[in-house]
Amino acid sequence: MMSKIRLLSNKRVAHYLEQGAGEPLVLIHGVGMQAEAWYPQMAFFAATHQVISVDMPGHGQSTPLMSGATLADYVDWMIDFLENMALSPVNLCGHSMGALIAAGVTIERPDLVRRLAVVNGVHRRDQAARQAVIARAQSLTEGYVDVQTPLTRWFETGPAHAPIVSKVKGWLEQVDLQGYATAYSAFAYGDVLYADRWSEVQCPVLALTGADDPNSTAQMSRTMASLSAKGTAVVLECERHMVNLTAPDQVNQALTRWLAVQSCNYAVA
Repeated sequence: MMSKIRLLSNKRVAHYLEQGAGEPLVLIHGVGMQAEAWYPQMAFFAATHQVISVDMPGHGQSTPLMSGATLADYVDWMIDFLENMALSPVNLCGHSMGALIAAGVTIERPDLVRRLAVVNGVHRRDQAARQAVIARAQSLTEGYVDVQTPLTRWFETGPAHAPIVSKVKGWLEQVDLQGYATAYSAFAYGDVLYADRWSEVQCPVLALTGADDPNSTAQMSRTMASLSAKGTAVVLECERHMVNLTAPDQVNQALTRWLAVQSCNYAVA
């Protein structure tokens, strides 16, 4: 696995991990995480694909966006990254906020995307969930970082996932506060930005989540899959928010099936 950087527009640095060769598979992590959070998928798919896992702005080694950036700004950043890498069209897979970014890229620039996977994605939160995530975003803006609460939401208690929890805790503790707060605010308000445009997604879609994820619910995944032209929903029983880490074999199998679906052939300018 190679660690690389790209200089994007406005001299912004994009850091990413790259492994393997073949058809590009680009991975976008969730808020508070970093490119390494896709390590089970990178190791598995490097045998068949050029796998690229990118640090979202303000995470890992990528330059933060300006305070107040919206989801649309993160989508524009990702488009800038893909164009800079000259990879299109790619298989684009995002987790949580990364799923919102991936969907936005697919809707705004379908020529860049061969297939779309949204893992633990959100779509039109209910009022209670919206208020809760907005409150968490406000706390981060005020400088209060609570690492334990997301870990409690994302994982079951007990020793089974202790090594994974330790890794995720470390990533949360390493993230730049301003970058984290800006991204979380964009995440909190971003679930409706592209919600009315899912019918525009014509490429094969995988919408995957855990049955016990209270925020990225099974119904959200089923809705996104049903609204897209070629959507498939997969719900993993007894799993929560970090399914790519806690159930990597099942996630990798689902992604393998998704990658085998005939994709649209876009002309690349």
